[in-house]
Parts: sequence; structure tokens; C-alpha cells
Amino acid sequence: MDANAPDGRAGIDAALVERLIDAQFPQWSGLPVTPVEVDGWDNRTYRLGADMTVRLPTAAGYVPAIAKETRWLPRLAPSLPVAVPPILAEGAPGEGYPFPWSVRGWLPGETADRGRIDDMSQFAASLAEFIKALQRCDATGGPLAGAHSFYRGAPVRHYDEETRRCLAILGERVDSARAAAVWDAALATEWRDEPVWFHGDIAHGNLLVDNGNLAAVIDFGTSGVGDPASDLVIAWTFFSGESRRTFRDAVGHDEATWARARGWALWKALLTLTGCIDEDPVEAAAQRLVIDEVLADHDLFGGRQSLVD
Repeated sequence: MDANAPDGRAGIDAALVERLIDAQFPQWSGLPVTPVEVDGWDNRTYRLGADMTVRLPTAAGYVPAIAKETRWLPRLAPSLPVAVPPILAEGAPGEGYPFPWSVRGWLPGETADRGRIDDMSQFAASLAEFIKALQRCDATGGPLAGAHSFYRGAPVRHYDEETRRCLAILGERVDSARAAAVWDAALATEWRDEPVWFHGDIAHGNLLVDNGNLAAVIDFGTSGVGDPASDLVIAWTFFSGESRRTFRDAVGHDEATWARARGWALWKALLTLTGCIDEDPVEAAAQRLVIDEVLADHDLFGGRQSLVD
């Protein structure tokens, strides 16, 4: 996502955060401001003292997430089995920075990594329970999927043109025929139940572990209410073998939803591969692996989809 601003990260640094805090939240003036070890692209995050963080959108396209998280995270948190970011304050544009921003409580833990997880299958079950708990939250009045969620939660056909363009560009460098079959299967289904809450970016970088277990889920910037299929993509991007089977069984959903999930995973992997295939062989190999796993999954389960359509 470019969010309409390729240079959006420029100008955000610790000095800016200090000025914003001094001007708008003097009760926290003088606390040290330091970059976090693992930062995102949509937002820049800084540690504020020992117990807080400051989160600043890098471009206009990411701004809607601030108000959305401020409003909804406190309502969702009591119903979820692990911690989510506690919102402490919302800042206004200032000091040359043009967007709203937020102050949050610091959540202990480290970014999820296979080497930090004691039991991948248990971790998969815990994540599935979080996703199911999120889906059980009251969706009344929640933000319907759309531009603010980068169309996660909306029909995957929003990315049809982009996906087919990637297939055309990649040509014989991927198994385009099988990939097109996966994509067509995703387009052939739709979410027919009432809209439910989805996170929109369930990825290892947004999961925190503590003592080998799932401790928190962060970054609800693409969250909303709609089709939860995009929250299943981690089945192929992080889990494998027994942990993938555990996740699939624990999170549930019919084969039509899994078909759309494969579509979401394929779209992102093809898009990323198109951009890195000649420049970053390590990333390209990782995306090829995701594509191969998605195609294999379709071969194994795709035929069952017609039974539920």
C-alpha cells in the first residue's frame, strides 16, 4: 500500500515526538523517546518512557486508523483473550506534523518468531481463539469494510485487476494456470452471514509472544466489520504442517471462506513477488513458498468448496 504518499515517513523522528508531547501532553514531558526495535510501514512507533508508546501515521491514507482504534479498541478489549493496545490519548496535528496521532500503553512481549514459540500448534490454537473471540464481539455500528481497511473484509474481487496484472507480469515464472484457478475459486464465493469483526492484518509482526505464548495482538489499523477471510492468511504465511492443521480446525469456517482466504494470500504474495523477484531473492523465495503452499492447499481442499456453495 502506498496510501498516496511515497515520502510519508520523512520528517518523523524522536525529536518531533518530543515536541508534540511537550506541546500537547506536558504531563509526559521529559520522558525519553526512543524508536521501537521492530517498526511498521503504515505508522512510526516510539517508546515513551517505560510504559507508553507514541504512534504516528506515515501518510494520509493511514490516518483513519487513529480515530477507529481510539473508538473501538477499548470496546473490544474486554472480550478478547489476550491484550490489545490500550489507548491513553489522541494527539492533534502540530509542530509541522499534519496528522492525528496517539499515545498507547506499552505491551510487554516480543514480535512472534518461530524461535520464540515453545509449541507452534498451541500458538496456532491460541491465535484461532483470539480470532473467534474477535468475531463474537458485537459488530453493531462497527466500521464496515472499505477504504479504511484497504478493503480487507470486503469482497476479494476488489483486487481482481491487480492480481491478474501480476499474473500477466510474472508469466511462466509462477504456475499461472493453477494460480488463476485459485483466484477464480476465491471470486466464486462470498460471505453470506452477518458482518463480523476482523483484524485485517493477522501477521507474525502484529503478534507478541511472552514466555513462548501469545501475549498480545497489535495494529488494528486495517480492522473493521465484514468478511473475516483475510484473517486466515497466516495459515500459509506463518504456520505449516501440524500447526496449520491445528489452526484450520480450531478457527473453523467453511470451505468457501477458506477459498477466499487463499485468494487473499495469493493476491498479496503475487503483488509482493512482482515487486521483488529481480531485486530481492530472499524475499522472492519466501513469497514463492507462500504461493506454492496456497496452490497445494487448493489442490487438497478446493474441491470441497462446491459442497457448500
